[in-house]
Amino acid sequence: MLAAVVDRYGPPEVVRVEELTFGGGAVPVAGSGELVVRVHAATVSSADARVRAMRMPSAAYGVLGRLVFGLRGPRCRVLGGDLSGVVVECGEGVEGWSPGDAVVASLGAAFGGHAEFVRVKSKGCLARRPAGLSHAEAAASVFGGMTALAYLRDFGEVGPGERVLVVGAAGAVGVAAVQEAARLGAMVTGVCRGANAELVRSLGAARTIDHTVERYQDGPERYDVVFDTVGVLGEREGGRLLRPGGRMLAAVMGLRQTVRVLVRRRGVLRGGIVTERRERLEEVLDLAARGVVRPVIGWRGGLHDVSAAHALADSGRKVGSAVIEMACERAGNGVV
Repeated sequence: MLAAVVDRYGPPEVVRVEELTFGGGAVPVAGSGELVVRVHAATVSSADARVRAMRMPSAAYGVLGRLVFGLRGPRCRVLGGDLSGVVVECGEGVEGWSPGDAVVASLGAAFGGHAEFVRVKSKGCLARRPAGLSHAEAAASVFGGMTALAYLRDFGEVGPGERVLVVGAAGAVGVAAVQEAARLGAMVTGVCRGANAELVRSLGAARTIDHTVERYQDGPERYDVVFDTVGVLGEREGGRLLRPGGRMLAAVMGLRQTVRVLVRRRGVLRGGIVTERRERLEEVLDLAARGVVRPVIGWRGGLHDVSAAHALADSGRKVGSAVIEMACERAGNGVV
């Protein structure tokens, strides 16, 4: 099978497409409790780009990252955490799934989605793809949707009438966060580039701020919740934007901050590790299928374009999700 592989940490150019074999076979074989899924669409997220470059929020996280993912390059050579596809084989002991089932998966740190086929645990974070969503839309719903749901509803406890500032409102997490905060009844202000303001307002933001022309950190506005989806606000800087009793949600934190947040779950700074849970995935897909939230796909390409998607993620200008679709010619040349 074809897969986008990474053998060493580095810039987007380290990603290359390679033909992989499995014991002489062209497709992986399902083990006990596993499914083999033919991937139709997968995303290139900030998590993929961060691991590819081993670019972590702090030096301590950098050491931990190499211990977890690999010292000089990823142990899992094929990245890609979120995907949509079709089951082609079920291993021994698998119940409730059959070949031909359309599924969506969040693989987490196991990765493997940037390939034509992937093995998936049948009892992992796996859900049926709603008929109303295309494979690309389903894959694009996962990373941002699950993160926004966990941060705003579970960590931040956002309620009706609260004022919420979403920083990085046009990114994969940001577009989902704007919609989730609005769904919870909040008044949303989105921080983004001026070129993306119309999109962010269409998703439910009452107001947008162009961070390239306005230094919102020094403005007079105060919020009940500040959600920094991209890691540009320091803790003190974010704290100055809060009303009394406000909460700062940080999707990108150093190791020391993460430990402190996990110990003090209801402090001013909140966040944590968003675990891959089937129930959360099913809820995100249901919201998208019913049109309550809208998947935003800002970039599409084929498997041979994965390096370009990584470069886009590195640029900080990715709008919504970058989706690779496997309906590509095996000789390359992108989507057909």
